[in-house]
Amino acid sequence: MAPVTLIGSPVSPYVRKVLAACAIKGVAVTLDPISPFLGDDGFTKISPLRRIPVWVEGDFILCDSSAIVQYIEETREGPSLWPADPRDRAQARWLEEYGDTRLFDVLGWKLFFQIALKPRFFGGETDPAVVAHARDVELPEILDYLESVSPKDGFLFGEVCVADFAVTAACMNLEAIRVRIDADRWPRFTGLIARVQETPLGNLNRLAGRLMKTPVEQHREVLPEFGLIATETTLLGREVRRGPMTAA
Repeated sequence: MAPVTLIGSPVSPYVRKVLAACAIKGVAVTLDPISPFLGDDGFTKISPLRRIPVWVEGDFILCDSSAIVQYIEETREGPSLWPADPRDRAQARWLEEYGDTRLFDVLGWKLFFQIALKPRFFGGETDPAVVAHARDVELPEILDYLESVSPKDGFLFGEVCVADFAVTAACMNLEAIRVRIDADRWPRFTGLIARVQETPLGNLNRLAGRLMKTPVEQHREVLPEFGLIATETTLLGREVRRGPMTAA
């Protein structure tokens, strides 16, 4: 197979999900750690929604983290990224979808974007009403559900799988905006988060925390400290651009 390049910053939980899957499968990748908001024209060409990650393998280009993870599972040897039992596998795919959509809508767009990204990249003001409702109403409802499906020990379906990554990765971004998940109220889910930190995703979560404190133009220099290799060229541009589905 051709060498693999992954486009996208590990600050994104979607990028971390794919990188964790690559670590489990033993897939070597080079990484162009760009923010989608700073991608150049070349980025638009390969990612029409201007979202990350993007998988580049020779002339094969694939967008969307779930599609990429499924492709990795079907083309690479190594431990499975999904439970063996069909019912567990179906539930795992549901939880991946829940993490990628509902969970990220609140943690990503309504909290992290509003507090950290909107003022930095777009010069806009944080909407306190959106933040308060997301933090105090929507997030507790999500955490109640994730608490109900989280085990007392171990991972969601025995061995760690993509579903574990999908429902925990975005939670690591909350520290940067000072939103805390109460371990007394949600002990099973916070226990799951802690256990996932001991998997390949943990190293990537620590990298994300470091990158959030580092200027974007220096992100490539940080990667080797966490065992990742930067691409020789980059799709990082200078102009801030919204994607067609970027939150307001």
